[in-house]
Amino acid sequence: MSDFSARLTFANGKAIEFVGPADITKETTEAIVNAANSSLLGGGGVDGAIHRAGGPSILEECKRIVAKVGKLPPGKAVLTTGGRLAAKYVVHTVGPIYSGGKRRESETLASCYRESLRIADDHGIRSLSFPSISTGAYLYPIADAAEVAVKVVANELPRTTDVHLVRFILFGVSDRDTYVAAAERLSQHPNPNSVIFEKAP
Repeated sequence: MSDFSARLTFANGKAIEFVGPADITKETTEAIVNAANSSLLGGGGVDGAIHRAGGPSILEECKRIVAKVGKLPPGKAVLTTGGRLAAKYVVHTVGPIYSGGKRRESETLASCYRESLRIADDHGIRSLSFPSISTGAYLYPIADAAEVAVKVVANELPRTTDVHLVRFILFGVSDRDTYVAAAERLSQHPNPNSVIFEKAP
């Protein structure tokens, strides 16, 4: 997993990598994050790709979760196994549908990343890959989403017990560059975690 375009490294050795263009279903991190819908029954985009690649066992687990606790609210996360994926686990989280940038949308998006990290850490997962949540069919502007995502993960990752590596897997060059720019800006501000920004050669 040395194919990053850019990386943030913290004083405690933990790191955030930015990769793209790339396919999250091919990731070999211990877990990947699915930008799911509340029904957890699969859909388009990343959601559909993960279900297709992982096979029917993921859907069956999702159905059992919904039968037990109901639909998954935006900003929350649940864990299933990875089926046929290289990743052992899938963290499913539901992003906000963008409708003009109301404060609750950014808070919900931040919660997606925070809750996904929390559930991964609770299960002893050491490496986790995120897509760009809500920036496809849910129409969240990529620049705004990248600022939220990078800031939240950079704040939360140094405090986790088990998660040591987070990768952002971006579908295209433009999305990747937007996330990399957000990471570079964050590294230029005073940070208690002594973050270092580097780009791959």
